[in-house]
Amino acid sequence: MDEQRYGEWIAVRRHGHVAELVLDRPKAMNAISAEMARRIAEATDALAADQGVRAVVVTSTHERAFCVGADLKERNTLTDAELGRQRPVSRAAYTGVLELPMPTVAAVRGFALGGGFELALSCDVIVADASAVVGLPEVSVGVIPGGGGTQLLPRRVGAARAAELIFSARRVPAEEARELGLVDQLVADGEAREAGLALAAGFARNSPVGLRAAKRALRLGHGLDLRTGLEVEDAAWRSVAFSGDRAEGVAAFNEKRRPEWPGV
Repeated sequence: MDEQRYGEWIAVRRHGHVAELVLDRPKAMNAISAEMARRIAEATDALAADQGVRAVVVTSTHERAFCVGADLKERNTLTDAELGRQRPVSRAAYTGVLELPMPTVAAVRGFALGGGFELALSCDVIVADASAVVGLPEVSVGVIPGGGGTQLLPRRVGAARAAELIFSARRVPAEEARELGLVDQLVADGEAREAGLALAAGFARNSPVGLRAAKRALRLGHGLDLRTGLEVEDAAWRSVAFSGDRAEGVAAFNEKRRPEWPGV
């Protein structure tokens, strides 16, 4: 397993074609400071450009927290001008995860609150263990979700349910989170990371060109009218139909062997 550090608090570990984006600020329960946000953006930029990565899993080294959101201790020291200058920095972190071109999985153990839950919402699939507690409590401290929560949560659970969760600022335990669709898979306590890596490894067995095109069609087509959405799908289909991966996939199927994806 190869590991590359991005500053003190972010690591990327490679497991074959799966990359693990590790939140590693345990003393602060992975609260996202400006420096940590910069490093998340830096790491996701590198991952997005890496053609060898077919899936990404976002994990935490903390046993009781995936991420508790923004670093409010740091925020308490900022002037209004400093807070305004920090805004693009924090946005870049969430956007970096959201715009990763390959499938992404959040492996949530313990608290995923505020910006921490928004990091998970930025992923395609959320795996949580029995200890997970999720929520967007920002209005309870006088702000609103600013890492995509007001847009991503209603796309996942519907407008009315998202409104109730955001307006109430309540924390949702694992079982209810699964029932409400806030997380996709629920596993035993302590098993989220391994389950997330296993899920991503399954994704990574498939065509990297196909995976990226399928994600692009899913993301760009969401919310469009059917006719326009089908045009988005057609454009994505054309991007893979004449690729080396398509030729290898068809050949491998007919020859009854596992494909060796060229990735182009």
